[in-house]
Amino acid sequence: MSTKPHFSVHATSIAGGPRPRNAGIILFGLWLVLFFGALFSPSVLDDADGTHASAARAILTTGDWVTLRVDGVRYLEKAPLPYWLAAISFKIFGFNAFAAHLPQALAVLLLMLLGYRWANQVFGERTGLYTALAVLTSFGVFLFTRVLIPEVLLSLLLAVSLYALMETLDRVSHVSPLRHGIEAPAISKPSRQLFYPYVMWAALALAALAKGLVALVFFFATASLFLFATDELRSWRKLRPFTGLAVFLAIAAPWHILAGLRNPGGVQGGMSGHGFWWFYFVNEHFLRFLGKRIPADYNKLPCYLYWSLHLVWLFPWSLFLPLGIATLWRRYKASLKLLPRITHQQRTILLLSTFSAVVLLFFSFSTNQEYYTFPAYLPILLLIAATITRAEETFAVDAGIRRLLTFAHAALTVLGAAISMTLFYGLWASRKMSYLADIGSVLAHRGVGAYTLSMSRFFDLTGPSFAALRLPAMLATLAFAVGPGIAWMLRSQRRHIAATSAIACTSAVFLIAAHIALARFGPMLSSEGLAEQIQLLEADRQIAPDTQVMLFGDQAYGSSISFYFGRPVYLVNARSSSMLFGSTFPDCPPVFLTSPQLLAEWGKGPRKLIFVPLETRAKFEALLGRNQIVIAESSGKTLYTDRPPRVSR
Repeated sequence: MSTKPHFSVHATSIAGGPRPRNAGIILFGLWLVLFFGALFSPSVLDDADGTHASAARAILTTGDWVTLRVDGVRYLEKAPLPYWLAAISFKIFGFNAFAAHLPQALAVLLLMLLGYRWANQVFGERTGLYTALAVLTSFGVFLFTRVLIPEVLLSLLLAVSLYALMETLDRVSHVSPLRHGIEAPAISKPSRQLFYPYVMWAALALAALAKGLVALVFFFATASLFLFATDELRSWRKLRPFTGLAVFLAIAAPWHILAGLRNPGGVQGGMSGHGFWWFYFVNEHFLRFLGKRIPADYNKLPCYLYWSLHLVWLFPWSLFLPLGIATLWRRYKASLKLLPRITHQQRTILLLSTFSAVVLLFFSFSTNQEYYTFPAYLPILLLIAATITRAEETFAVDAGIRRLLTFAHAALTVLGAAISMTLFYGLWASRKMSYLADIGSVLAHRGVGAYTLSMSRFFDLTGPSFAALRLPAMLATLAFAVGPGIAWMLRSQRRHIAATSAIACTSAVFLIAAHIALARFGPMLSSEGLAEQIQLLEADRQIAPDTQVMLFGDQAYGSSISFYFGRPVYLVNARSSSMLFGSTFPDCPPVFLTSPQLLAEWGKGPRKLIFVPLETRAKFEALLGRNQIVIAESSGKTLYTDRPPRVSR
């Protein structure tokens, strides 16, 4: 085992880790099992997943890489980079869930590798290993990459920008004054000084293309606070601001300009004559932050829930946060009393802490979803990994650190026991219940938060639905009943790498169980089966090719229908949420219908085949009475038609 130097005035030893080759095999294997292996199921899901996949599919079918479209309608609220990557993936692998989510999985791999390199370079090999394990096995990282959303890509690009910022400054001086002092001499080659600033600007431009202006807010707020705290504001020239800005604009500006020109305001514009620039910059950025975005189809977590849920998203590593806070406080006091200059490690801690605080505080004021703070996950996990390594170094001599480390293991063991007992009770209570493949038919459908919060569906679980989750429940029960105890025992024996790895293994087994459970929820969360039913009816000539396929209610209820069906779907009562602004452009395709229009056309002209989700079924049946025929049902979602299908020959 090799060691890394401690960038400190008073050098201390850094705990070693596995050989880089062995660590690479372990980490890549874990990624293959947890992320690559999860690409094949479930299908593309309804709501954001299906909507975004449809937008990426439309890029290939229309050839338009500037204006995103869903069901032929302008979809202007999102930055394009995630959809470009998904479109490229579709071009190579076809229109399927694997291709839709492959860019997400690759972004996790790169995020893990960056965390490994950064932590290894600053804190040592063991911290690098722990950081990579934490990225791969944190609940939030796994959960929020099951859906095609831009957060993981944004996190990767912002992390690259921050890493390049540190490299730009520290290639000139590994040790800089805390506030006022003498700067160390330059130690790097000119070519290295040129490379990292432009990497920073390029990554920042791509981050803006991934999520929008919020990427710039996070980076520049962090960089400004960091440069001020380290008394390096005068070092701004090292960042190549003028030529770097040219690189940024060369990458980020063309799409924004073209999107504005192709989606103008005025008489050709949408709502109130607005075009892309107003909708994207004003409505989707400033008004969204203020909670005044049009339409108001978003939620805001209560303050207590917003902060406490991060203990879940970063679990099991969040249990080490008290240890991390105590360690950071000790280092801060030591830097004031003993060190005349801030070390490379302390600079890294300051940068990552500042960035995490900026992200968390920003979304505590803004409207938010549970996954919006994803960019803070890697910095927090890297700091936690560094404190675990430090605690392991001083385990034998520091009673306070030993108590905090023991507390984390005790908390994990108690929580593990509670989770395993709860799951065991569910297994025992459902032992005589029959297995149902369609789990959605026995869910409670409580509609918590009107399902605008991504975790609302967890409140739908019932006793009968648990019978369909026996296998993942048994895996999770076993993981939490055994894993935390083994980790604690190994820690008491001072087998530190084995103890921390046991925590990662416990979480990995649980995440495998969670993926199996998610696949079991597939019929409820995705409408692929009903899309296939429509295609089978066409193939058997039970319905004609000119059948008008419709969706009753908000497009998000059945967005995967459009993705898998491969052509636009008529939308009834759907001028809402993400489809509202695009629907108001004068050249919008005639895909929107009202209830009176549907009633007037029902049974006339081409056959009507309409997808009705459970949420709007009562309203649909009240509108049409008995004048409808059920063709297929799945998890409360129903396909109706206005006339009997033909008898196939």
